Amino acid sequence: MAPLSQPKLSSPRFKADPYPFFARLREEAPVFRARLPDGRLAWLVTRYDDAVATLKDERLVKNPRTARIEGAKATWVPSVLRPLTQNMLDLDGADHARLRRLVHKAFTPRRVEELRGRAQRLCDELLAAAERRGELELMRDYAMPLPMTIIAELLGVPPEHRARFHRWSSRFVSVSSPSGMVGALPALWRFTRYLRRLIEERRAAPRDDLVTALVQAEEAGDALSEDELLAMVTILLIAGHETTVNLIGSGALALLEHPEQLALLRGDPALTPTAVEELLRYTSPVSLATERFARESLSIGGMPVARGDQVLVVLASANRDARQFRDPDRLDVKREPNRHLAFGQGIHYCLGAPLARLEGQIAIDTLLRRMPALRLRASPDSLRWRGGVFLRGLARLPLAF
Repeated sequence: MAPLSQPKLSSPRFKADPYPFFARLREEAPVFRARLPDGRLAWLVTRYDDAVATLKDERLVKNPRTARIEGAKATWVPSVLRPLTQNMLDLDGADHARLRRLVHKAFTPRRVEELRGRAQRLCDELLAAAERRGELELMRDYAMPLPMTIIAELLGVPPEHRARFHRWSSRFVSVSSPSGMVGALPALWRFTRYLRRLIEERRAAPRDDLVTALVQAEEAGDALSEDELLAMVTILLIAGHETTVNLIGSGALALLEHPEQLALLRGDPALTPTAVEELLRYTSPVSLATERFARESLSIGGMPVARGDQVLVVLASANRDARQFRDPDRLDVKREPNRHLAFGQGIHYCLGAPLARLEGQIAIDTLLRRMPALRLRASPDSLRWRGGVFLRGLARLPLAF
């Protein structure tokens, strides 16, 4: 076999089918030193057991300042983005726990279940509109508006502003290099400027929404700074819809590419929760977990990791590891048990997992029930995938029904 080459992790072409490369890594170099699009080096952790251990290892921290080697050059962060570094994804210990507590109540299974009726109505409305038009571009017409509307309503973003939020967040998550960051700065500046205005509006005129609750928590003495408030709203808006967009889009494509599994699910809708867990495993909407940094020297999978090194857990690879999953490259909507890592592990386990599951189940079930003749309007090879290191999702998915 040809020697292992450096992967182009952010390339849409690589995103289309990264699994053969990850399979080689699991067998030949399960902890692999890769160069990222921004020029930095990182260890890619690809086997399931190593991934679980890494995600739970307290020696690996999210805040790079905690792990920085004395004298090491600081990473440049544009001034417009510096407030956003004060978010749950980039903090550890008590700082992370304090921020997580402020929003945890909004995403408990009980609170999420209360959104079931709203999510169902949205799915029906979106598909009814597609039926009237006679065409369905799934990403634009269904996969994006459902989770975007739900999270925007929770936060209190007006309906007329939601499309621009998706454009802004798409620019944010697709950045993978310094030049890409520079190109995205105008959109990011508009994004943060709008959020600051929204926060000030809620401070002056409170409403029954999550932004108001966060503002009031700050004023009640919970030590939520202005920057933390801005970062919290940003991460909730982006993480609250981008990954679910990918689950719905990639999940629908996977089912259409496996007609026998699609038929099983159509014949027994009670399989929907199990099927969505399998789609989470099989498609891995978050391909790589966000960065961790070694605050001391350690070993991962037998490889020496030095203090300050960056470590990336490849969830998409761990979720296809034959050491954990039988016949891992086969889609099986009845698969049980299914201890996938799509939502991560440890203290940074995805806060929005209950909401993503609910939206995914309702979206897939409603799509299959309302459109029994659903089929692709383009060959799978012609589909374009979005760029970016961490997420994996389609740019477009044209369907006929």
